[in-house]
Amino acid sequence: MSFRVILLEHRRAMLADLAMAFREALDPSSRVDRVASADRLLALLRADAVPTVVVLSARPGAEIGAKRLISRARKAAPGVPVVIAAEEGDVQSAACAIEAGANDFLILAPPLDRRVATLIGKLRPLVEALARTRRLDAANAELRASIQARFSLVGESAAMRRLLALVERVAAVPRPVLVVGERGTGKELVARALHAIGGDPARPIVTLNCAAFTDALLESELFGHERGAFTGAEATRRGAFEEAHGGTLFLDEIGNMSPAFQQKILRVVEYGTYRRVGGSRDLETSARIVAATNADLPDRIRRGAFLGDLYDRLTFETIDVPPLRARKGDIAVLARHFLSQFAREIPAFQGKRLSASAIDALERYPFPGNVRELKNVIERAAYRDTEDEITPSDIGMLGVGDDSDPTGSFDARVTEYKRRLLAEALAEADGNGAEAARLLGLTYDQFRYHRKTLVAPPPRAKRRRR
Repeated sequence: MSFRVILLEHRRAMLADLAMAFREALDPSSRVDRVASADRLLALLRADAVPTVVVLSARPGAEIGAKRLISRARKAAPGVPVVIAAEEGDVQSAACAIEAGANDFLILAPPLDRRVATLIGKLRPLVEALARTRRLDAANAELRASIQARFSLVGESAAMRRLLALVERVAAVPRPVLVVGERGTGKELVARALHAIGGDPARPIVTLNCAAFTDALLESELFGHERGAFTGAEATRRGAFEEAHGGTLFLDEIGNMSPAFQQKILRVVEYGTYRRVGGSRDLETSARIVAATNADLPDRIRRGAFLGDLYDRLTFETIDVPPLRARKGDIAVLARHFLSQFAREIPAFQGKRLSASAIDALERYPFPGNVRELKNVIERAAYRDTEDEITPSDIGMLGVGDDSDPTGSFDARVTEYKRRLLAEALAEADGNGAEAARLLGLTYDQFRYHRKTLVAPPPRAKRRRR
């Protein structure tokens, strides 16, 4: 395979013989470059995707500088092999080089060609492993981009990159997955990504909202029923487990199931068998279960509202979808994505753009409704805009706009300021509530109280009886 060797020499022609020895030992497709400054070395490392070996000349008293330089080189090119070259007999430099993090030490003495050949033989497995890792990283990056494009899992934040990496990792393992997160964060999009990556996307995927049915109706929806099982059952009906056989069954809002019905789901998850309503024989399902909830299931378990056994079996892996306020930098990316998407769907809105002030206003809002709320806000703003540039006044949502707005009451403006503090702390803590509480100087209980009262959507007003 091709190598690239970069030699950093501190005085002119110091490593000329060594460069020649490398050129003679490597195949013609390899490159050997000599540079005179650390900045030039680091620039080449950042720009080049070819597996590289760095050779540094040892200088008496420069061990601290070598350690810092090796660290910077490996930030520019993770894992890059580093070799220290020194004059014969400089044992102290050799010891310091290894302590500084170098992979090897090369004596600049005859027979140099043989020494270089031996060194290349020792480093070749490491360089080949790094090349494989780079190819894998590139393939994973391409896969993540594909996932984002196909399932609208858009974002560039560290939190989003971690989410996508976890989706890739667990997708190929046919075990139950629990997706948790606040409303509007995109839990169903995650489920669909798991399904598509985990096998042939043509396999069936069935979605069922567990909160939309009573126990009796949910049993029929999930397990199906036999003809005559109850009044109105005029024909045998396949349930969601049967429809999803060989594919994925997405159970949304699983936290809303009654404990009695959870027992029935537990049996299917544990044994892969079930019966239709009114049936007398067991049916088998190979559907992978992906469940989702915005409820605090461990808390429900403590209160006896959710079965601990079912939770254990659903959580082969738990994917926590971060709230939008914890995805630093993603609001602008998502806003432009939704605007572009809306314009493609409705050509009359093409040509519109978001002003810098609109982006700034959006980034200062905590978005209790998360990505779903942002999508609605952008589409509504595009509709309201009478020019080609969307401004904060087009957005027109609570808490977004000019802080100095005199029409807001004192209490409303103080509340909005508190919301912003919470959102900023969560973003800085990458969604970790305990860390955000520490940043704000609050106990975790105080933080949870403020988060619940300030970030959660306000309750609906009760209708007056006429």
